[in-house]
Amino acid sequence: MLTNPIFKNLKNINYYLIFWSVLAILFIQLIYLGTDIGLTASIADGLVFTFLLALLGIPLWYPARYIPIENNSPAKILLSHGTGAVISTSLWILAGYFLMVNILGVNGDYPSFLYSTLAWRLFIGILFYSLFISFYYMIIYYMGFHEREIKEAELKSLVTEAELRSLKFQINPHFIFNSLNSMSALTEIDPPRAKQMIIKLADFLRFILKTNELEKNKLSDELKNIRLYLDIEKVRFEDKFEYVEEIREGCNNIEIPSMILQPLFENSIKHAVYETLDKVVLKLSCETKEDFLKIIVENNFEETDIVKKGAGVGLKNINERLKLIYRQDNLLNVNSEKGIFKVTLFIPLMDGQSP
Repeated sequence: MLTNPIFKNLKNINYYLIFWSVLAILFIQLIYLGTDIGLTASIADGLVFTFLLALLGIPLWYPARYIPIENNSPAKILLSHGTGAVISTSLWILAGYFLMVNILGVNGDYPSFLYSTLAWRLFIGILFYSLFISFYYMIIYYMGFHEREIKEAELKSLVTEAELRSLKFQINPHFIFNSLNSMSALTEIDPPRAKQMIIKLADFLRFILKTNELEKNKLSDELKNIRLYLDIEKVRFEDKFEYVEEIREGCNNIEIPSMILQPLFENSIKHAVYETLDKVVLKLSCETKEDFLKIIVENNFEETDIVKKGAGVGLKNINERLKLIYRQDNLLNVNSEKGIFKVTLFIPLMDGQSP
């Protein structure tokens, strides 16, 4: 905001020169048609006073900038600019008179003509001072408003990123904690299985670190991580669950929010596999439908099971992440009936991702 907006670019300078050129022509016509000082004096007067007024308008940017409206009382602003208008107008008239008489040598009846038009010259000078100051205040307000919009957008982006990170990292520690507990128990009763679980957990953590900064990831990569996660859980639960995939053609390369599927499988393990003695089938199906990638994760469960308090935390996190990323609040559907718990995700297809 330190640079005068007139000199911000060449286009603004050209507009400024064109405006004052047109205004000079109008002034010359008014003087020539309304007085009898002659064409030469009319042209000289119109050009000199218009040129000086154009020059006067440039430094007025600084009083407008350094006397901001929001930090000063109306009385102080009016007094400051009222004084500035009188001084600027007086200097404008004196400089014009000096150039006309002493430099250009326009004498004769011109001094008396200038005196007779002094009142309207004072009016024009004060009017243009007011127009300049008002114009500059509008520019300052617009630039400030634009800067605030940019800062607010940046702040919202940072807040959204922080929220996404927070939601994302609420998922991982829960699983890691359970895995470490299981490994601790297995080191005493079954060291080979504990070793196997440690290796798979290391691979799993390596995947997380690799994709940590990614907001989105290919479905195929996310499914690799899910299979790795389920392999780790297999060490704990052995044959208590089975995993089935039905992936339609074209789905694997579509990007989805990273780590969005894991809490669904965590819920299935915690509230279906862990809570029942029967075998649980975990099924993931995927297809493109209209402008969405439709992902369904479902599992069977015993209808007599009572869902423990806090079972909806993972689903709530998923819903919040989808809202933040896609700005839609209808991308998650949960249905539980006839012994089947089903979660459906609708991932909007971005440009370049066609069904």
